[in-house]
Amino acid sequence: MMESQFNFVLVLPEIVLLVAAMAILLIDAFSKDPRRTLAYALSNATLVLVFAVSAWQWMNGVAGTGFYSMVVVDNLSHFLKLVSYVAVFATLVYGREYIQTRDMLRGGEFYVLVLLALLGQMVMISAGNLMAIYLGLELMSLAMYALVALRRDHERSTEAAMKYFVLGSLASGFLLYGMSMVYGATGSLDLAVIGTRVESGGMEMALVFGLVFLVAGLAFKLGAVPFHMWVPDVYSGAPTAVTLVLAAAPKLAAFAITLRLLVSGLGDLTINWQPMLIILAVLSLVVGNLTAIMQSNFKRMLAYSTIAHMGFVLLGLASGSTEGSAQVNASAYGSSLFYMVTYVLTTLGSFGVIMLMSREGFECETIEDLKGLNRKSPLLAGVLLVIMFSLAGIPPLVGFYAKLMVLQAVIQSGLVWLAVVAVIFSLIGAFYYLRVVKVVYFDEPPPEQAVIHGVTTIPASMLTVNVALILFLGILPGGLMDMCINAILTSF
Repeated sequence: MMESQFNFVLVLPEIVLLVAAMAILLIDAFSKDPRRTLAYALSNATLVLVFAVSAWQWMNGVAGTGFYSMVVVDNLSHFLKLVSYVAVFATLVYGREYIQTRDMLRGGEFYVLVLLALLGQMVMISAGNLMAIYLGLELMSLAMYALVALRRDHERSTEAAMKYFVLGSLASGFLLYGMSMVYGATGSLDLAVIGTRVESGGMEMALVFGLVFLVAGLAFKLGAVPFHMWVPDVYSGAPTAVTLVLAAAPKLAAFAITLRLLVSGLGDLTINWQPMLIILAVLSLVVGNLTAIMQSNFKRMLAYSTIAHMGFVLLGLASGSTEGSAQVNASAYGSSLFYMVTYVLTTLGSFGVIMLMSREGFECETIEDLKGLNRKSPLLAGVLLVIMFSLAGIPPLVGFYAKLMVLQAVIQSGLVWLAVVAVIFSLIGAFYYLRVVKVVYFDEPPPEQAVIHGVTTIPASMLTVNVALILFLGILPGGLMDMCINAILTSF
């Protein structure tokens, strides 16, 4: 029995990534190259390798639980891991020149910390146990704290790291306390066993008490109001390359543990956590969109935009119900998953533009820095136009379809008033996206603005592919949407 539990094939991507990260750390210790070219190349090669391993697992039907239900490998975990690899790969490509000109490659630890953060995310995505969720979360968080503080001589980065560390530790405490209450009520750390015991009834007061702390911890990791206070400060204070590390792949892992905890473990308490998610969603839509309008800093605007988008993700999660059929619930959770994946895609593009515009001695941070971008670089201006329109939900871009699917799920669940609120605040939110487009195309550029990087660079090529995907998935979203729904149906 013990031998059958330790199926190392299930955790092969994690093993490969861990070994590669340790090897890169050792190799880099002997490197004299200030550009850390070898560490960069090996990190990207590692991401390609783990992508191939996870894709092989998915195509060959590798699935199941192992290590005494600590690890769950299913279609959802395969799908989210593959998207995470792509997000981290794009982050490294976009941030290559940026981190070099900011003196962030003194020891080459940037690449290793990014890989270790990804390892934590993979553990979270495949966690079938409360302890595994917490271990993955802390592995990811500790690497993130170090990344935000990587520019030790930069006051804003140090301040952002301190805020992130203090508030992140508080949120981890909430999550851990909630887990302890659930364990006390059910006598198990295994999510499948917890689900069975919750279904059988009893200890409901302790479970609901623990649920409140769990939802609070999850809301912090997603950046939902009122647990959003770290998002604008950390997004604007951290170096842009690190901001993208924070803003993209970790959101997928946070979404995964939210699904596993609330749907797998506490699905029979939907009547308790559904109102909590609705409140968090509405507050995030209201605060995120209204506060973003007042921002002059582009990164802070994108931070509040993120908060508003997390409101839509939570709407999709709140649309599932215990009374609904498996197909209806899969459509609701699938729409939320689709929204999260497409949000990550557009976030990669938006911060990619910021990093391509930034150069040594200049940070592209304020909306004023985008004035007349179309005169200097029509490619970057076009990219920004597509991204802003997608974030605003304008057809035929993928952001429109993502919002439409979530609203459809909300209406199917009978919460028509909630869909109306979401539409109203989406229209309000369109203002600050369109303001960026106006600045890019209709304002005069400052005379001292330097020429933007050439369009032949690798990051610019990746940015083009990124935007092409936003347009393609907006016109033909069916394949990705079916993949999301299938991942939910076969995993829960």
